[in-house]
Amino acid sequence: MYTPPFTITSKSIDLISKISEKIGEMNFLTSESQHVNLRKKNRIKTIHSSLAIENNSLSIEQITAIIDGKRVLGAPNEIQEVKNAVQAYELLLTLDSTSEKDLLRAHGIMMKDLVSRAGKYRNDGVGIFDGKEVVHVAPPAERVPLLMADLFEWLKTSDAHPLVKSCVFHYEFEFIHPFQDGNGRIGRLWQSAILKDWRNIFAWLPVESLIKEKQAEYYSALNVSDTSADSTFFIEFLLGLILSTIEDILESHVKVTVNVTQKVTVNQQKILELIKENPHITQNELTQAVGIARKNIVSNMKKLQEAGLLLRHGADKNGWWEVKS
Repeated sequence: MYTPPFTITSKSIDLISKISEKIGEMNFLTSESQHVNLRKKNRIKTIHSSLAIENNSLSIEQITAIIDGKRVLGAPNEIQEVKNAVQAYELLLTLDSTSEKDLLRAHGIMMKDLVSRAGKYRNDGVGIFDGKEVVHVAPPAERVPLLMADLFEWLKTSDAHPLVKSCVFHYEFEFIHPFQDGNGRIGRLWQSAILKDWRNIFAWLPVESLIKEKQAEYYSALNVSDTSADSTFFIEFLLGLILSTIEDILESHVKVTVNVTQKVTVNQQKILELIKENPHITQNELTQAVGIARKNIVSNMKKLQEAGLLLRHGADKNGWWEVKS
């Protein structure tokens, strides 16, 4: 079986550890019903960024209008790209990331009415250009089915961490460039598919928005790994983007939570959310749910009371807490 060449460096291990730690905070924040709007907002950012990388000029506002079923003025092919991407990302939670058949189905949806071979591998040669300069010549078309079969077999059987597997697959997929068009957007979608099979939260993280912001660095990382015939550098780059995406969302959430004039830490926000759900929750129960020492629970609750964000009713065991907005 083919094994893609890469090395798990100390930098990658550190990034994986930090991402795993932050995912716990993200799971809490996005599991609440009131965060449906956050998920929708992130999904729109994902679609907008992924298509903007492919030179789609429609704005976030226009994409939101299309999703809401409103008429939008724009190039027909760009509107079709948005409609296709919306359908493809709606399928994300149901896609089997280890299924080559599902990948072809996703491409068929993503590229419907845009290319002649939607949902089928290319039958001719392709290259990646930077202006007029060829920066990558993909393997011949006749090798694509075997290369993709090998890549999916590795994905199914590898014991590498899912974060690493998602990055390696992303790199190898772009190297093979199996489709006539749409390789970039499908490669990014499939990394999310692999990650959501590990942690469901990745179905809603707009990693594509940071790829868009760091597009030059993204292509440079691909080029470095091409030159070395090893995806290690690309793995480190993408893990850094994933961590930055999570940190940006957490920071944004803290800024808008409860009272915009107060600074609330992530752990304090967890305490407030848990109390909202159960005003009679005990400090011992909070200790277990938040995952920090009881003395830190007490300290954080005192700070929230001093800030006027938390109010205690009754002093005995029948008392209860109130979150003030």
